[in-house]
Amino acid sequence: MADQPGGCCRCCCSFIFTLGLTALFMWLSLRTDNPTCYIQYFYLPGLNTTLKNSTNNTLVIELKLENGNKDKGIYYDAINLTFYDFPNKSHLMGNYTIPGFYQGHKKKATRLESVELKKTLLSEATYPNGTATFRVDLATAVRFKIMAWKTKRHKLDVGSDVEVNNQGSKSYDKKIKLRSGASEHKRYCAQIAALVSSVVLVFLGF
Repeated sequence: MADQPGGCCRCCCSFIFTLGLTALFMWLSLRTDNPTCYIQYFYLPGLNTTLKNSTNNTLVIELKLENGNKDKGIYYDAINLTFYDFPNKSHLMGNYTIPGFYQGHKKKATRLESVELKKTLLSEATYPNGTATFRVDLATAVRFKIMAWKTKRHKLDVGSDVEVNNQGSKSYDKKIKLRSGASEHKRYCAQIAALVSSVVLVFLGF
């Protein structure tokens, strides 16, 4: 009879430990990472000083989208691109929409598009030395495919400044990562907090 309190305590501790491991496994299985977005190619013929005709207001842009999730596909809604002539977004130069699509796990996708920008703003954005700096924003919503079901939509809003040289190309050969103002660390902390709360409620109910 004297061993009963200790046995009950060990049973409770074992239950809590098992429940914690189960919760951790579920979190690792259901955790999702947003796709990573890059600008691989950015070219404005109208800013190329080596060309005779500088009235071309077309932008050629290539995006690269990477799904780093090991076992989760991604459904993209329509991807909306917005272009500004300065980093402070003082003037809207143009918009473009890429149709939604599905991307498998650990897959990469590229989209090469041509966008017509406002000609007057394009000339005004150019510095005396022929260079310019633009702002590119990307907005969409994604759903993650986990086995046979899909998650709810998660908003994805990222962007970056793009420096262009006097040949109309981005100043650096390296691809440009589009970043979000939201912290990934905060998102993961929120997920963990929600999971821990659920575990506590289950335990109290038990």
